[in-house]
Amino acid sequence: MPRFSPETESVLLCAGWTPGRRVDLSDWKTSVREFIWHAAAENFLSEFGGLRVDISGPGVTCAREPFEFDPELAIGEGGRFAELSESLGHNFFPLGEIGRGEFFLAIDEEGVIYLLGAGSKRHGKAELALENLITGIAPKEIVSPF
Repeated sequence: MPRFSPETESVLLCAGWTPGRRVDLSDWKTSVREFIWHAAAENFLSEFGGLRVDISGPGVTCAREPFEFDPELAIGEGGRFAELSESLGHNFFPLGEIGRGEFFLAIDEEGVIYLLGAGSKRHGKAELALENLITGIAPKEIVSPF
C-alpha cells in the first residue's frame, strides 16, 4: 500500500520532500528550547521539517490552505502550549503553522497532529494529517475535558 495518495505525494514532492528525506534538527533543538521535545516531534520534523506547502482552493470538506513546518514560528508561545498540553492531556510540540498564522500545527507524543489556536482541532496521525491538510479534509473539533 502506498504511503500517500498520488495527489498528496505530488504536492509534497513539489514542496521539496523526498522519500527518506532527513533534516538536521540541531539548530531547532537550540532555538526551540522552550518546548519539550519528544520522539514523535523529532521523527516528524526530521522528515518534513522546513517544508512549505503552498496550496489553496476548495478541498473535500474545507478550503485548502498553505502550511509550513517550522517550529520556530511558535517561539514565544511556550506558555500557551504548556496550558493547552495540560488542559487537553497531551504533550504538544509545535510543528509550524497553517493559513496566515491562524493556527499552529502541533504534534503530541503519540504522533497525532493538531491545529491549535482559538479552538483546538485534531487531524489524526501524521500520514493521515498530511493527506487531510493537502486534500482539504476538515479536522475534528476537540473539547477540553475540564
